[in-house]
Amino acid sequence: MEIKHRIVSTNGIKMHIAEAGTGPSVLMCHGFPESWYSWRHQLIALADAGFHAVAPDMRGYGQTDSPEDMEQFTLLHLVGDIVGLLDALEAPQAAIVGHDWGAPVAWHAALMRPDRFRGVVGLSVPYRPRQAGTERPTSLMPQTPDAMFYQLYFQQPGVAEAEFERDHRRTVSNLLYGGSGAARETAQPVGGDVDFYATGMVPRGGGLLGTRPDPSALPSWLTEADVDFYAGEFKRVGFRGGLNWYRNIDRNWEFLAPWVGAKVTVPALYMAGDRDLVLSFRGIAQLLPALKQFVPNLQDTIILPGCGHWTQQERPNEVNTAVIKFLRSLG
Repeated sequence: MEIKHRIVSTNGIKMHIAEAGTGPSVLMCHGFPESWYSWRHQLIALADAGFHAVAPDMRGYGQTDSPEDMEQFTLLHLVGDIVGLLDALEAPQAAIVGHDWGAPVAWHAALMRPDRFRGVVGLSVPYRPRQAGTERPTSLMPQTPDAMFYQLYFQQPGVAEAEFERDHRRTVSNLLYGGSGAARETAQPVGGDVDFYATGMVPRGGGLLGTRPDPSALPSWLTEADVDFYAGEFKRVGFRGGLNWYRNIDRNWEFLAPWVGAKVTVPALYMAGDRDLVLSFRGIAQLLPALKQFVPNLQDTIILPGCGHWTQQERPNEVNTAVIKFLRSLG
């Protein structure tokens, strides 16, 4: 079995996809700062299990178009890209899997188009329903006189790009290692009290990468060749597209108002690592026990001991086993 690549048209953009196998379609949506390559361990495994596995470079990443207008990176655009991808594949339905930022895309694709998405798997990020009467998300993010939440740091165009694009390879290795289970086990602050990987906070006047040292050695799940691939992609296209997803957080909140209180009704699976920083975010600890209220057909919640943020890369065997079992249960 081999991974094939092609470009398709969807929702007004050209999208690069990696795919393998034949059978029922499974779309896999990556997060930040990644690409289709983050699903390298799943593509062949799902294909061998009898599925047509498809992993796109999402809007703004890799070989997929990155529109100039920052406002063209909302969740509605991203869900539209994936619905259009189904049309390009001539697939009436598919299961959808998402990790990190790709998880909200997957959850909302299932929420908005249950006729097209027959099951959903969220890795790291659970479904967070749009609540009535809440404030704009960025107004609720933590900040102090000395530091701000990293998603606030990402809001000003050009700031994070300048930091990340000084050394693409260092950025990739620092972020991937730092979010891993191995790094979270021994996380220590660097040059002060702010440790991004323990708190998600970035010092004012500083940068995100300086909150912990570069890895002396990569974790076992990440090779030098992996880092080279990611770094090469971001050196070619930059980080602007991926960061623009964060710059639409408040706009997403506005656009999702029609779905206040709406539930994801298709069969679902949620998986995360117990060392994933996301699990420490405000509201997540309270949300997980109540997740089935908002995802009534949730089949299982799996927490992987010792695993960090990069779920499908750190624990490919466990993820593949659970996802294949879930997909087969869909019939």
